Amino acid sequence: MKKMIYSSLKKWSFLVTMMLLSAGIFAQDMSYDNAKKEIEEEFGMFPSMFEVFPEHALGGAWESFKKLNSPESKIPAKYRELLQLAVAAQIPCDYCIHYHTASAKAYGATEEEIQEAVAQGAQTRHWSMILQGNQIDFEKFKSEFDAMMQHMAAKSKK
Repeated sequence: MKKMIYSSLKKWSFLVTMMLLSAGIFAQDMSYDNAKKEIEEEFGMFPSMFEVFPEHALGGAWESFKKLNSPESKIPAKYRELLQLAVAAQIPCDYCIHYHTASAKAYGATEEEIQEAVAQGAQTRHWSMILQGNQIDFEKFKSEFDAMMQHMAAKSKK
C-alpha cells in the first residue's frame, strides 16, 4: 500500500513540479528524447502536458524534479509537502493546493498540520503586507529583529 501511495505521489509531484517549472528556470541536463523516454518509463505514458512543454527545457526540468525529490533531499517529504501547501495557498493555485494537501496526507500529515501550514502561510503574508504596505524601513526592521532574537535567546537560557 505504501509503495502504491509513494508511486502515486511521485507521479502527482512530477506533474505539479513540471507546471511550476514551465518558466524554464533550470538548466537542461538531458536531451528531450531522453527525458521523454524516462517520463514514459516512470508513468507508463507521456502525458499531453509534456507535449506542450518547451522541448528545450524538458530535460532540465525532469532532472531538477528527480534531484529535488531524491533521497538526498534534506527536507523530509511530509514537511516538503506542507511547505509547498503554504506557498500554494498564497499564490493561490487550486491545482497545487489539491495536490500538496493530498500528498501531505499521504506522507502522514494530520488535518491539524495541514490547517497550521496554511495558517503559517497566511501569517507570513499578513505581516508582509503590514511591513510592505507601511514601508517600514528595512534596516530598522533587521536591527529590531536581531535585538528581539537576542532577548528571546537570553530568556530561553533562564
